[in-house]
Order: sequence, then structure tokens, then C-alpha cells
Amino acid sequence: MFLGELKEPVTKLKGVGPAAAYNLSRLGIVDIRTLLCHYPRDWEDRSRIQLLKDWNSGRVCTEVHVLAHDWFGFGRTKTLKIYVEDSSARACLVCFNRPFLGRQLPVGIKCRLYGQFYYRYGELQSSSFEVEPVFKGSGEGPIPILPIYALSKGLTQVFIRKLVRQAINLYSHVLENELPERIINRDGLFHKTDSIKAIHFPSSQECLSRAQKTLVYEELFYLEIMVCKRMMQRKSSAQQKATSQRGEFSPLQSRLLERIPFSLTPGQGTAIKEINLSMDDPFPMARLLQGDVGSGKTLVSFLAALRAINKGGQAALMAPTELLARQHAENAARYLEPMGIRLAFLTGNLKSNERALLLSALAAGEIDLVTGTHALFSRDVLYKDLAFVVVDEQHRFGVLQRQAIMAKGKGPSLLMMSSTPIPRSLALTVFGDLDVSVIKDMPPGRKPVRTHLARESNESKVYEFVRNVLKDGHQAYFVYPLIEGGDESELKDAVFMAERLKKEVFPGIPLALLHSKVDEEEKRQTMENFRRGDIKILAATSVVEVGVDVPNATCMVIEHAERFGLSALHQLRGRVGRGEDQSYCFLVYSDNLGEDGKQRLKVMMENSDGFIIAEEDLKLRGPGQIAGIEQSGYLKLGIADPVRDIVQLDKAREDAFGILESDPSLVQSENHCIAQVLKRAPPSAGVEF
Repeated sequence: MFLGELKEPVTKLKGVGPAAAYNLSRLGIVDIRTLLCHYPRDWEDRSRIQLLKDWNSGRVCTEVHVLAHDWFGFGRTKTLKIYVEDSSARACLVCFNRPFLGRQLPVGIKCRLYGQFYYRYGELQSSSFEVEPVFKGSGEGPIPILPIYALSKGLTQVFIRKLVRQAINLYSHVLENELPERIINRDGLFHKTDSIKAIHFPSSQECLSRAQKTLVYEELFYLEIMVCKRMMQRKSSAQQKATSQRGEFSPLQSRLLERIPFSLTPGQGTAIKEINLSMDDPFPMARLLQGDVGSGKTLVSFLAALRAINKGGQAALMAPTELLARQHAENAARYLEPMGIRLAFLTGNLKSNERALLLSALAAGEIDLVTGTHALFSRDVLYKDLAFVVVDEQHRFGVLQRQAIMAKGKGPSLLMMSSTPIPRSLALTVFGDLDVSVIKDMPPGRKPVRTHLARESNESKVYEFVRNVLKDGHQAYFVYPLIEGGDESELKDAVFMAERLKKEVFPGIPLALLHSKVDEEEKRQTMENFRRGDIKILAATSVVEVGVDVPNATCMVIEHAERFGLSALHQLRGRVGRGEDQSYCFLVYSDNLGEDGKQRLKVMMENSDGFIIAEEDLKLRGPGQIAGIEQSGYLKLGIADPVRDIVQLDKAREDAFGILESDPSLVQSENHCIAQVLKRAPPSAGVEF
């Protein structure tokens, strides 16, 4: 039997009534499999015996016999005292608010005792202790390493350990291996039964390490098997034939390359060649295009769209905000409209009559490329032949949203773009079924942004620096973490600071305010005025993180920088340095920020490579937040960590892909352990697509 098949309710275990079952369910424990997959969060080594007589040298760890019960106090304050002894001394356990221990520890029973003791009222006492009965005939010796579990209200470590031990005794012997035998033997892994026993109750540190290695690998193997399966299914579902001239530039692509007044960077050139080859494959492309802020991903996406249009299909470019979508639409009009490409811009703010005309033209195939926001996959939006989809800033969209736009076509090719570089370890897990293109170089003439850290108390020096930048004819951003601050907030907010900057700090200098609550038309007009140079200072929130491209803006000031993630700071910094002039970024932090916080900001000061910053952000914030997958339901890992376990991740991916690619029939097999893996992955390891 596989672990995923152990679905007997946890109430079948002794001691689990309705109340305990409810408390367990709050931890996600509802049956035997979820109980056994509730791995310890830590382990406490109690292998070194410390007798009661040595209580003054540290925590006592010994085996005792219960001698007697006694009580003191009256009414609600009545408290149980349990007298115990080991081979060296006698002591008293003061059971504040734990009268139930009288039933669990009757006189004469043998127990494992662990706690902090002190001498009081003429006797050795402890009120902070853990005690666990040792039952006769259990066959268990001392457990030197004790599991420490995540708990919810109403549960104790002793109770969870008791349940896990019950489940192991009742069910572990029926567990089958879910990894190929050759991999278990090759890597010296545990068999399934032994790994489950050892992860919960290891007999030694070596035993624990081997169990962790086994279960981490198994979890990553499950993940990569499912990633490979999805890739193979996508590729096998296509029926179209490959073109004879694979990868060569199409006529429309060549025309655009002739029109632009600059050459592609090596990174852009490589990316478009990879995309062309994929789009000529006999199955729809699914590719992630990564590139730092300002690396030229948009132009690559336009070239890819032209390839689809050349074949008679339609293309859609979806962005998370109207600000960014409008910028893409304006760039498309500048580059593509003179070539005769029929363009449209679709957002939720279009008037009904304009929307009706646009939708009619889209359904009739009279639009080649439509740019927009979430409105692109609204129910009433129909395409004649949607062949290519670009999802920009893909981490801002959920899985269902991406699926909704893809469902508008018949197997369209997909290009997801990200300006937040995704670390390799995360790309292998979350986007492992996609082909990946990376643009690492920048257009010629761009200079690295000089980044400085500044205490809040030194902001006057920052203001003076910005004043000189403005005198030189350039523009500046001031970014704040809040739109408006409450009475109790100590953080600066955009609304208040815009007024202060305008009246006190930079009087007479044109300044505008921009945040998410500003009307869309006002946003558009503000950005247009900023681009033209009519506005010199833009006070904003992180709404300017994407979709703002003003080469003359050379100074970025981020207040309360410690409140932003590293990837967000990198994105904001990317709003400057988009021209040939030297640009600057000031990270202003609170005066009372600790050393750890300062070290985190120094990562920004010392690095301009977005991939290095993304790796650091991944370590600090975890995969969910950095890749936008926490809300998307992509990644659910129980014991594995894609950063810590990158070596095992590589090995698991190689094994999983090797097995399925050497024999694709295993994907559909009903009698092979791989098929069981695909069908019965335990709840602690999996992806949702």
C-alpha cells in the first residue's frame, strides 16, 4: 500500500475524539496519511542522560517511577503534585493547570522525564517539564532524539507523538516503496517504512539525516515527475506539422528588425531564435522569458507576436495594470502600426459602444494584436484565431487567470515574461515544464544605477542631492510604502509627503502624485506629463514599479526601504537608468533599523544583477512571495526546500525526466511505481496546475 492510500480517518486512533479531531484538522491532519506526513519541525536530542541529582547542571533527562500523588490549594487553585524518583534522587512535579496528568501517570508507572528543576520548599521541584509514559511490552527502548511538531490550540507534543507512534505501529509495515528500487540502492536511501519511522523517531543523528535525505528526494522526485508529465502531455497533444525552415526570421520579423534604429543585444537575439524554434515545433510553445528591468523583453515579445501573425493567427499581450498595458500599446503603435499591423487596446474602462466595436473586430479577425489587462479574458471577448499569448509580469497573475486567456484560443503558444528574475532553484520547481530564455545583457550605453543607503535622519542630504539633479534638467521619483498614513502609523505616506515636498522641500518645482486610487484617466495624463518633462517630481507608491519608462528620470528615492522586498526594490530601481545619463537610487531607512535589516539593504547597494538579488530574496522571503505563487496554488512542499536542496533537486529532475523520456508509456502505465507516483502523490508534495 502507498502512503497516499492511507485515508483511514484519524479518529480510528485511540485517544482521538471529536474535540481532538477538530484540533488536528486545524493542522491539516484528517487521516493517517496526513498524520504521518506531519513531519517534525525540529528534533530535540535527549540522548545524554542527566539524573535528578544533577539538576543544577542543566535540564534533567532521565527515566523515573511515579511514587505518589498529592494536592495543594482549594477550589480552582487546587493543584496536583506528582512525586517521582530515578536511580539518584526524588523530586516533585507541580502540575499547574494539568490535573489530567493524574490519570496519565498513575502510581507505579515508568516515565521519561525532561525538564528544568529547582529547589523550593525543602524539595526538588519542576513546573516546566515534559513527561511521557513508557508502557511495558511496547518493545521500545529510550528515544534519545525526540520530535518537535507544529501544534495548534488544544494539542501537546506528547499527544501528537503518541498518535504518530500509534499510526506507525499499525500501518508502517504495509507501506510500499514509491521510488524505483535502483534509485534507493544507488543513493543509499531508506525504504518507505524505515524513512517514516526514522523521520519521526530517529535512533541517531545519522539515521535522521538519512531519513531527511530520502523524503526530500522523494518529494522533489514527485514534483519533477509531474512537471515532466505535463510537458510531455502538452507536446503530445499537438497535431500540426513543423515548418520546413525552422527558426528563421519570418517576413514581418525581418521588416521590424530593419525598421528599428538599433541592433538586438546578444541576449535578445538568442531569445528570439529560441522562441522561433519553439514556435515552429509541432506543439504549442510554453516558454518563460526572464530578463532584468530594461533588458528589452517587450521587443522580443513583439517579434514573437509577428511570427504568429505571419501565420495568420492573432496575438494578445496581457499586463497586470492599465499603466503597463497602455505603455505596451503605445510601443506597439510606434513599432508595429507603421508596418500595417492592426492593433487594439482593451481594458475594463472602455465605453460600451467602443468596446462593442472592438470586440466585433476581434471576433472577425480584423485585429492582429490586442494589448490589455484582465479584460482580455472576459466572458464576452472572442477571438477568431488566438495563436499567441504574452503574459507580462506573470507573477502578478494567478494560475486560473493564465488558463482563462489560454482558453480563448485552440492551443495557443504562451510566452510568460518576468522582470523579477527567478532563481534557478525556483524555476526548476515552479516553471520546470517550461522552456526558459534569459536576457542577461542590457542595451549599449546603459550605466549601472549607483545605489546609496541613507538614514531617515540624513534625508536633508538626499533632498539636496535631488535638488542638484533637478537643476541639471533631470527628473526624480519619490516612492513611499503607503498611500495615506493612519493616526498611529509612523510611516511616511505618498499623499502627505507629496504636499510637504511641494510646499517645503522643492517649492516652485512641478510635482504630481500617483497611486492606485488615482482615476485611470488622471494616471494616464500624469504619466504623459511626466514623460514630456512638464512634471519634474513624481511622488508615488509602488504603482510605478512597472510600466514607467522615462529616460530623463535619473533619481529614485525610496522611503522606508526596509518595508519593501528586495525584488520590489530592484524593480523600483529599474525605473531609472533607462537612458545614457548616470542615474542614482537612494534607499532611505529608519534610524532604528537593526543590523540584519541594514545587511539586507546592502545586498541592493552591492549588486545590480537581478538574479543575485532574487536568490537573496528567495532565501529571505520564500518561494511564494518572490514568484507570486503563494496565491496561485503552484507550490506545496512539505519537507523539501528548493534553495537548500538544489543538489537533490537537480538529481531528482534528471532521474524523473530520464525515466519518462526513455519510456513515455509509463505516463499512462497502470502497473508501474511511476504511475502510482503520478496518481497518489502524498499531500505534502505536489503542484496544482
